[in-house]
Amino acid sequence: MRFGLFYEHQHPRPWAEGSERKLLTDALDQIELADRLGFDYVWEVEHHFLSEYSHSSAPEVFLGAASQRTRDIRLGHGIMHVPPQVNHPARIAERIATLDLLSGGRVEFGTGEGASAAELGGFGVERARKHDMWAEAVDVVTRMFVEDPFCGWQGEYVRMPPREIHPKPVQKPHPPLWMACSRRESLKVAAQNGLGALSFSFIEPEQAAQWVDEYYRIIASEECVPRGFSVNPNFAVVLPMMLHEDEETAIDRGIDGAHFFGFSLAHYYYEKHVVGGTVLWDEFQARRAELGFVRDLVRADGQDLAVRLLEEGLGSLRGAIGTPDQVHDLVRRYEAAGVDQVIFVLQAGRNRHEDICESIELFSKKVLPRFAEDRDAKDEARRRRLAEPVERALARRSAARVLAEPYQIDEAAEVGP
Repeated sequence: MRFGLFYEHQHPRPWAEGSERKLLTDALDQIELADRLGFDYVWEVEHHFLSEYSHSSAPEVFLGAASQRTRDIRLGHGIMHVPPQVNHPARIAERIATLDLLSGGRVEFGTGEGASAAELGGFGVERARKHDMWAEAVDVVTRMFVEDPFCGWQGEYVRMPPREIHPKPVQKPHPPLWMACSRRESLKVAAQNGLGALSFSFIEPEQAAQWVDEYYRIIASEECVPRGFSVNPNFAVVLPMMLHEDEETAIDRGIDGAHFFGFSLAHYYYEKHVVGGTVLWDEFQARRAELGFVRDLVRADGQDLAVRLLEEGLGSLRGAIGTPDQVHDLVRRYEAAGVDQVIFVLQAGRNRHEDICESIELFSKKVLPRFAEDRDAKDEARRRRLAEPVERALARRSAARVLAEPYQIDEAAEVGP
């Protein structure tokens, strides 16, 4: 079991002068602390135009800063939008490789299509075509990593002549590839393409077990035809988290942030948003109860809290918010389900920087050591178990190309008048 932190850079109104700068510098301090205390990954989202929900519009810049503040923690794009209107494949390849060099080979390359109307419409991406754009762009980017020179591409969404793409990444053939997954169907797509699955569904361990089994069945089957030039068999789940030795304190510190995360996610993907009009934090306060984000439901009040949450169907809204022992038991259930990585969302809503740092420290002291002893051996056992299926899968993938002859750039033909 590996552990990560996930960042949206949530920033509810009202906004004070300098608050965005503090948001980013606090996050860098938290990541530096997590690196020092043994966390394995930090994941940074890319979102655009989603006020209050996510102010992480330039993850490559933020992760570049994090690379210089850390030594061991892996730096994950969770995820980068790859439709060409948002990020051209050549710019993606250049940025990922540069970050891999600056970090000493610590990059994890998560990809996605985008889903909200605010983002897709803002960049002119047609919803009906976004999956095909994603598939073509990932194919092009991974070829840019391994082809030297890149042999060019004439596809439906990407058209580019041969070019020498620099720099090349440290990790060969390229950094591990991941895909954002919010539904069971998208998990199947990740497995069919040989990609790690970043599940943002807030699924319970027992549900996760079914998804994990299906994911690894496909990875080991003939259905798996790698999108890149390596296979990354990994299944990660994302959970809200806040720790304290006292359960009620953990809830008080973390539940509003977890609920705001779920509320604002639903708002931008399913509700109408008024640009320059909607104040998301106010909407959350006014409507949280009607949408099921009821604070009182997650208070123990002398009852078994886990049982009560399951009865109300709200276990995923609690996540890993509680005492170290409670979180340890929850993580053990995900481990038993076959999950490879648990990624914690601490920076959510108005969660305080001091409480986030305290939770990171408490987790590293009371929970993480219980999973550290045999995890390298388990990773190696999984690698050996999947070695033959992965080799067969890579044999089904078309090879990197080589230019038949040098390509001369024709200024007039390529650029025009």
